[in-house]
Amino acid sequence: MIIGNKNFEKHTHIMGILNVTPDSFSDGGKYNNTDNAIRYAHHMITDGADIIDIGGESTRPGYTQISDEEEIERVCTVIEKIKNNFDIPVSIDTYKPYVAQQAIKSGADLINDIWGLKFDYKMADMAAKYKKPVCIMHNRKNPVYKDFINDVISDLDESIRLALNAGLTKDMIMVDPGVGFAKSYEQNIIITNNLEKLHALDVPLLLGTSRKSMIGITLDLPVEERLEGTLATTVFAVLKDCLFVRVHDIKENKRIITMSEKLLGKI
Repeated sequence: MIIGNKNFEKHTHIMGILNVTPDSFSDGGKYNNTDNAIRYAHHMITDGADIIDIGGESTRPGYTQISDEEEIERVCTVIEKIKNNFDIPVSIDTYKPYVAQQAIKSGADLINDIWGLKFDYKMADMAAKYKKPVCIMHNRKNPVYKDFINDVISDLDESIRLALNAGLTKDMIMVDPGVGFAKSYEQNIIITNNLEKLHALDVPLLLGTSRKSMIGITLDLPVEERLEGTLATTVFAVLKDCLFVRVHDIKENKRIITMSEKLLGKI
């Protein structure tokens, strides 16, 4: 899968999380100053991040939606400065087409949409217009399932078809099972344990579990003490052939991916 000027082959890469928000669930307010954000991006790149994912609106449970203009103000300067200073792809974490458009004009290489192109159906057209790849996350407004795994696959397949119908090609699409979104604790465990079933969609997978409540509940730990739990899920991502993990702690995840892939004979 090509993102920006990088070709991501079939081993597990790292998407580093950069929240330029005052209210992110794990690092709210740390990087909503542009200079701090750029310094942290440099730190993540040094530690081994392969792509930087920039979000301007917190999507923690119970989040408050902000205006397009406020979100654009938060993210676009940071995107521009990262692209001007570092040779690394950047993704924009948004479900709003106008925000995505302005982020792309600022240099974003990938659209990472927590609503799987379904919050606003113009998002698929936006991606196709600018020929930008997409990460489609599973989510739904009504979290009631008849057959959980198959329903998730079906929902993601609908999103993939939206992208294809808009003009994207399959090599421009990856999917995220959406751990922590429209799922119970037990369902989050189940989907993480059944990642291989999502390969039926025939697109790359991204796993995003870093510091999430699934880990906090399992280990009975606050958000700042969830590194080891996150690393366990990263091993699952490697075992189940995910192309990306989306994480906060770059260095530690990079090391565990390298060790896991060596043991598996992937490197």
